[in-house]
Amino acid sequence: MPLLKNSQKIETLAKLREKKAQKSGVHRTVYSVNGDEYTGEWLDNKKHGKGTQLWKKAGVLYDGDWRFGKRDGFGTLSRLVPLSTEYVRVYSGEWKNDKKEGFGTQFYSATSWYEGQWMDHKRSGSGRMYYPNGDVYEGEWLKDKPHGQGILTLGHDHIGVPGTASSPRSYHNHISIGNELAPIH
Repeated sequence: MPLLKNSQKIETLAKLREKKAQKSGVHRTVYSVNGDEYTGEWLDNKKHGKGTQLWKKAGVLYDGDWRFGKRDGFGTLSRLVPLSTEYVRVYSGEWKNDKKEGFGTQFYSATSWYEGQWMDHKRSGSGRMYYPNGDVYEGEWLKDKPHGQGILTLGHDHIGVPGTASSPRSYHNHISIGNELAPIH
């Protein structure tokens, strides 16, 4: 009668450690050697699902959706206020493949922000820019610049000037629309 051997596979210690180190599902905070931290969901050793990433040296925090190790979906990017422990929002909106894409709001300061469409990490599509002096440009954007139809409303006079805009600027009762200066009455 033949002798039957136990057919269990014997795994090496290195393979067992590697298997235990694989990150999939919800994990507690994972710390990097450089001080960065990630708390959230994983899939095949990549950030995937909901999670919060802190880049310690840059003082930047992202809280939102991840897909295969990249920001993808809705998320908020915040920056550490110098000499404090508080974060201020820099961008809140949609991401795709680690870039701003879709609708979102970029906060430049307490009095200056952009809300609208993004493509490839740049303002593109329809959007509204609020400037620190009170001016508001609402219209079309392309590659981070006003482009196409838009209206610039001046902060103090609240006058709307329709037209095409490649880079609207006000000049002492005049406004530039495309390559021309138009008087404001």
